[in-house]
Amino acid sequence: MRFSALRAPWYKGYLAGGSLGMGADHVEHAITYWVIWQAFHSPLLAGFAVISHWLPHLLFGVIFGGLADRYDCRRIVQIAQGLFMLASLGWAIVIITGTLQPWNAVLLLSLHGLASALWGPAEQMMLYDIVGPEDLPSAVRLMATGLNLGMLVGPLIGAALLFTVGPAWGLLVNIALYLPFIIYLGIVPYTGHTRAGQTPRPRLTLRQTFGVLGEIPRYPSVLTVFILQGAVGLFIGTALLPLLPDFGELLGATGSGVGYGALIAAMSFGAVTAGVSLEAIGRIRATAGLAIVSTIVFAASLIVFALSHNLVLSVAMLVIAGMGNLTSASTSQAVVQLGAPADRRGRFLGAYSMTSMGLRLGSGVLIGVLASAFGPSVAIGVDAAALLILATSLLAVVLVRRASARPAATQP
Repeated sequence: MRFSALRAPWYKGYLAGGSLGMGADHVEHAITYWVIWQAFHSPLLAGFAVISHWLPHLLFGVIFGGLADRYDCRRIVQIAQGLFMLASLGWAIVIITGTLQPWNAVLLLSLHGLASALWGPAEQMMLYDIVGPEDLPSAVRLMATGLNLGMLVGPLIGAALLFTVGPAWGLLVNIALYLPFIIYLGIVPYTGHTRAGQTPRPRLTLRQTFGVLGEIPRYPSVLTVFILQGAVGLFIGTALLPLLPDFGELLGATGSGVGYGALIAAMSFGAVTAGVSLEAIGRIRATAGLAIVSTIVFAASLIVFALSHNLVLSVAMLVIAGMGNLTSASTSQAVVQLGAPADRRGRFLGAYSMTSMGLRLGSGVLIGVLASAFGPSVAIGVDAAALLILATSLLAVVLVRRASARPAATQP
């Protein structure tokens, strides 16, 4: 069935609201990163802006997953959206009053990162509850596509607001972008637990919450995608984007707004293209093997990109990388959702967020050190090659495990 998740009555509104929320998230990034640089010209603060976005996933991912297991996920997502709004309001106030300082910039950046980490597990629990297990891969893929569309359009809206009404008014306008999703969540009948017929769970201790980390090895497919997406986060993460100006110079694209803009938008465009194309094909099973093969495509295309001296080839490789990355990430997310025990799904999703999102902190260090020493091409090429080797090794393990399980399944 093509675009099968769209058959669920409440899914379309949830998809639209989540995509709009992600767009607002990136509107704020576009405006506040510009304001920070203009005010302080501090590479240290710019680096903290990235760290503050991913560190809460690493520190609190499992805890926030435990909250999603116990409480109404609609309210958790609403609280997260409210924290995004509060961060935008805080930025607008310090800009209007002229009181922006490094300390309050750090505070507001941290608040934004905390909201992002809180949102993740509860949002995924809602997807499962709204569409059910059969259409879950479609729902995750379409949501990932919508979020990438928000990442693609959000900075453009942010730049337009920045240079028309100014940063403060742009951030105040941005607050309104979160409201439709908050309102919609007030009328959605699903809680994240409804489909399983379960009431909110008993109080969880920290030991129970973090106990899921010891359970993961008992679920081979889940463990495989944990390792896979942890490696994607650690080796590549989001560290490519800050290096694109250097690649633009190498490719002679900095003098052309069109060429440089194409480099920036290529991966998000590829992700959106992949999401729509996969849904147009029809129902595709979410397996660890598909996630691994997609990661191999992602890593191989980045290696070609790192070696390329041609702008057209480089843009094409980034588009393919975006397609591979969306397929890998959305498939892995679905594997975790479908493989996790129902009463601990939120904690499994939180642990997945901790590895796939939290380990993105390491990519900035790895690629930053290599780029400083050997240049951006070597940095991306080496890290992509490491990811390719790990993904290929995981694929071999999966194939061997599948081959050994086949004779056992055929025995009487």
